[in-house]
Amino acid sequence: MKIAFLGTGRMGTELARHLLDDHDVVVWNRTAERAQPLVDAGATLASSPSEAVASADIVVSSLFGPDNVREVIVEPGLIPDGVTWIDTTTVSPDDARSFAEAVDSYVHAPVVGSLGPARDRQLGTYVGTPDDDRREQAMSLVEAWAAPEKLIGVETAATAATGKLLANLALAVTAEGLLEALYLGESEGLDSEVVLEMLDITGLAFMKNMKGPFVTGERNTDPGDFTVDALCKDSKLMERTSTKPLPAVAAAIERFEEQQEMGHGDQDFSSIFVFRNKG
Repeated sequence: MKIAFLGTGRMGTELARHLLDDHDVVVWNRTAERAQPLVDAGATLASSPSEAVASADIVVSSLFGPDNVREVIVEPGLIPDGVTWIDTTTVSPDDARSFAEAVDSYVHAPVVGSLGPARDRQLGTYVGTPDDDRREQAMSLVEAWAAPEKLIGVETAATAATGKLLANLALAVTAEGLLEALYLGESEGLDSEVVLEMLDITGLAFMKNMKGPFVTGERNTDPGDFTVDALCKDSKLMERTSTKPLPAVAAAIERFEEQQEMGHGDQDFSSIFVFRNKG
C-alpha cells in the first residue's frame, strides 16, 4: 500500500521506519531535514501535506498535539474521501470526537510507550473507531509497531484517547512520586542511589527502573525518550478532560513547568529528577 506519513518527530520516525519494508511510504514534516533519516532508508519526501496524501491508500499522522492536527489536517480538509486516516497523536477525548465528526474515516490510534519499545515493536496501541472494517484495517497496519498483547481495539476514537491519557497520567503522577521519594530520602541523609535501591520493593519500582539511569547519571536527559514539553502538554489535556480536580497531575505540571522555565522543555522528563535541586 501507499502510506502517507505526516510528522516525523522522534516517535513518528520510529513508527514510519517499521512501514518501509512492506509499503511505499511518503513522508512529510514541517522541518524537512528531520525526515531525512527516513528518506535515506527508502521513504519519499513530500514538500507539503497535500502532496503526501495525493495518492495515499492510508494516511498516518504523528503530530505534537491536537492544535497541530487541526492546522495540518482538519481545517484544510486534507484527507481524501474514503481514505482511512490513522492518527497516533495524543489528543483529548473531545478532540478525538471532533476529528471523527469532521472526517468519517478517522481512526484514533495513540501509542503507549517510549522510543525503546517503539524501536523494538513493543508499543501499546489503542485503536478506536465505531467502523469495524476500518478498525481491522488500522490494527493490521499498526501491528508493525505494536506488541500483540498490547494492541487493543475500542469502539470510539474518544475511548482510545482516554486510554492514552490514562497511560500518561500514570507516568506523570509516578514521576512526581519518585521525585518526592528522592526529596524524602535525602531529607534523612540518604543519597539518591540508596533511595532508588529501597524503592525496588515498592509501587514506584517501575518509574525507578525506567528513569533511575537518568538520576544516577548513566543516561543524559538530552536527547531523551519522552520530553518535558510533551508530557506537560498531555498532562494539561488530562486536566481539561476531567470533571474532577486532579491534584497529583497538577503537582506534576508544576514540576514540568519549572523545567521549561529552566530551558529543559526539549529534554527527557526525567530532568525533574536530575535538576531537582537547581533553578
